[in-house]
Amino acid sequence: MAIDAQNLEKLHIDAEKEVVNFSYKKPDSVERGKGFIKLVRSPLIKGNIQVIKKNGGENNLHYHHSVDTFWMVISGRVRFYGPDDVVTGEFGPLEGTVTPRYSRYWFENCGEGDAELLQVAAMAAPNLADGGRTDVSPQKFKVGDVPYFDAMKEKEKA
Repeated sequence: MAIDAQNLEKLHIDAEKEVVNFSYKKPDSVERGKGFIKLVRSPLIKGNIQVIKKNGGENNLHYHHSVDTFWMVISGRVRFYGPDDVVTGEFGPLEGTVTPRYSRYWFENCGEGDAELLQVAAMAAPNLADGGRTDVSPQKFKVGDVPYFDAMKEKEKA
């Protein structure tokens, strides 16, 4: 579609209808392992907070073929690993890393209390159903069994 003034105005209007706001508050009901809090979804990005409990919630070596992911620690400490359990970084609040698609990694809470980890995934193509997770080693806990919460508010005008 050629973007002339009329088409551009339609793109603006359509996009502005999709603006969604969110508000995050750490849920009290994450009792073990970890929990996922959905902040936002769009055709090209997804944003979550993962609450990772002390002594639990670590995952297994895996990769995604359809997303690059930005990670930033909000609270606590998180350690990231690559193949052969090589430490690729340890991060505290307002520190983090990027895991490009196909990079193999896993992470764990290495702090004294709960950790909160911001995850922003950029999709390789619009509207992918998932990030194409492939496990390289057995899961330490079943990923699909963690509690999910939603921080998205009803669509509000920005």
